[in-house]
Amino acid sequence: MTTRERANSGFSRRDFLGAVGTVAWSAYSTRLAGAHLPQTARPAQHGPLRFVLREDRFGRMFPNLAPFAEPSPGLEAALLEMGKAGGILDAKDALDRGPIDLIVDPALSVNNPNSSAHTAGTTFVGQFLDHDLTFDLTSRLGEPAEPLDSPNARTPAFDLDSVYGGGPVADPGLFERVGRGRGGFPTKLRIQSGGLFEDLPRNAEGTAIIADPRNDENLIIAGLQAAFIKFHNNAVDVVAGTSARLAPQEIFHRARRLTTWHYQWIIVHEVLPLFVGQELIDEIESGGLKFYRPPVAFIPVEFQGAAYRFGHTMVRPSYRANLAGDEGRPFFGMIFDPAEEGVADPGDLRGGARAPRRFIGWQTFFDFGDGEVKPNKAIDTKISTPLFNLPLGAIPGQAGPTSLAQRNLLRHGTWRLPSGQSIARRMGVPALSADDLKELTTFGQGLDQSTPLWYYILKEGEVIEGGRKLGPVGGRIVAEVFLGLLKLDKNSYRAVNRRWRPTLPTRSGQVTGDFRMVDFLAFAGVDPATRGQ
Repeated sequence: MTTRERANSGFSRRDFLGAVGTVAWSAYSTRLAGAHLPQTARPAQHGPLRFVLREDRFGRMFPNLAPFAEPSPGLEAALLEMGKAGGILDAKDALDRGPIDLIVDPALSVNNPNSSAHTAGTTFVGQFLDHDLTFDLTSRLGEPAEPLDSPNARTPAFDLDSVYGGGPVADPGLFERVGRGRGGFPTKLRIQSGGLFEDLPRNAEGTAIIADPRNDENLIIAGLQAAFIKFHNNAVDVVAGTSARLAPQEIFHRARRLTTWHYQWIIVHEVLPLFVGQELIDEIESGGLKFYRPPVAFIPVEFQGAAYRFGHTMVRPSYRANLAGDEGRPFFGMIFDPAEEGVADPGDLRGGARAPRRFIGWQTFFDFGDGEVKPNKAIDTKISTPLFNLPLGAIPGQAGPTSLAQRNLLRHGTWRLPSGQSIARRMGVPALSADDLKELTTFGQGLDQSTPLWYYILKEGEVIEGGRKLGPVGGRIVAEVFLGLLKLDKNSYRAVNRRWRPTLPTRSGQVTGDFRMVDFLAFAGVDPATRGQ
């Protein structure tokens, strides 16, 4: 089913995710990933540490490490207890105080501290990057699966296939059908208005017509998707203005490269340093990759199933979406509120709806120097309470628990992930002590000695880095995968021209050779100055 056909049929995100295992979805995910039909993964004949790797499959970063625990009813019960609403991971936010008080009253953040290093937008840029790299639609929570038999429906590259899909030929529904230029080849992506400002293109049922339905999961990531669409469209105008003789196909490909390379620059020079610290990046740049060095790009399950899920702890319970969209007043909302299920213009910040107030005022989420920015939450073992009761539309196939923490922990059984301690020993870095993890003794199963990787990485950030960034295990996994994927992508700026510098103007109007998220948003025309808000 093409994007256009999904749009015409009202194929919703819930339908899309619930179609796992059907012939139609299998064909769609195969085309989307540029994949071939699955083959049985098998060890290569060159020694025990080498495996057949494929870009359209997941794999292991530490294939010789044993799982943190053997599956058993007792283990599953312990993980569910750890991740339940009201459990040790629940920040127990005072949701009854409402979305505004949860932002402005410092006393309500004592058990769910703000970050001193990140703005609120960092969370959702991280989510956008995840959706550009990985989409697992076949494995089941808690049921052991072999990564090499599990397809990844995204390309393992920062190539914005979550925005462009298969391109104008394979996914024409994503592109403008008017003003196509010479030869009928569309150069711009579709964008619509929600009444005041931009909104994702939607069909009659309100379903977003985009390459990855997860990018309409909440209002903020939908706003980022719209910003990327507008950025590309403005890049088309820049490229077309350089020569009247360029064919539409060439205009499109140059604009896509311009968009993608500026995006990759932001990842390397702004986002990754916030996640792991510049010191670790410098160490890897000078000393090379140590643990992620495959001959072809793939997404390790240690990254997909645990390390990169650290962003869940950075989500706030509530946000100010914009300053004046709600009939001239600010629009505040919980990130998710079960009471808003099925409401046409919900009062929370779930996606999948269109109304004039449903847009993002980015001064809440990034620092434009106007004093309006709000922080995200610290990297620690406290998760905002709304994430323990996810909307059904955010759950693949509506299967399993609605607690995000429980889902993350059960995923360790799916991939049979190693413990945080065993990876620390493999990396040669000090492991957290049993005393650091003493709260886990309550659950038995030896979890304080052999800890689920996701929880271990959150605890590292809390104990070692004070919640400002990832610790040595989590930071190394995330940094090596990011930098390794860029190295393996023959179309990335780091592979094509390591000396390249951004060529588009910053929000000051000057080309400086640097580029940040605020500059990206300004070029896209969604920044506060452009909107006059």
